[in-house]
Amino acid sequence: MTSASIGAAYDARAAEYVELAGDVEQMDAADRSLISQWRDATPGRLLDAGCGPGLWTDFLDDENRDVIGLDISEELLAAARSRHPHLRLEQGSFYALPVADASLGGILAWYSLIHTPPAELPAVLEEFARAVAPGGSLLIGFFDGPPRQPFAHAVTEAYFWSAEALSDLLAPAGFTVSHQERRERASDEVSIRPHGALIATRH
Repeated sequence: MTSASIGAAYDARAAEYVELAGDVEQMDAADRSLISQWRDATPGRLLDAGCGPGLWTDFLDDENRDVIGLDISEELLAAARSRHPHLRLEQGSFYALPVADASLGGILAWYSLIHTPPAELPAVLEEFARAVAPGGSLLIGFFDGPPRQPFAHAVTEAYFWSAEALSDLLAPAGFTVSHQERRERASDEVSIRPHGALIATRH
């Protein structure tokens, strides 16, 4: 699965996606709390990797932060620009982030690594490591389940992960996991699959 094919899959269902999950208020309060705490504890420029319609980019921006939203989908970026014209939003790939070495304080990858083929995820994490300054961090959201097992996501094939399996990939890239969580979904959440998240700090 290539970045282009993932982008095309989201382009085809962008309107549906925005309606279902285009606003922060549609997200669970626990997610908002975790991302808010991470944002406030993470100095420097932030990158929302896989920003979609820009809901979390705007949340990170908080009116006074240096934030970039990045996505591969032209249609989702168009929605983000329409909804949040004040944001810096760019089209691009996780394999080649449009930022200088060690120029980021942190990267939010909230359910945006789920479509990356497991064999390619180490390369993406190495690219994240290139971009994040020492002491910076990643916040990753994912579907918790048997690591690397594919499943039929509503848009295109995705993969389950666990905090332990991701930790094993993050360590060689220069990250140490400092927080991890797992929970079952509430009945009113966008997804029914178990939630997982972790925070990892760059050495």
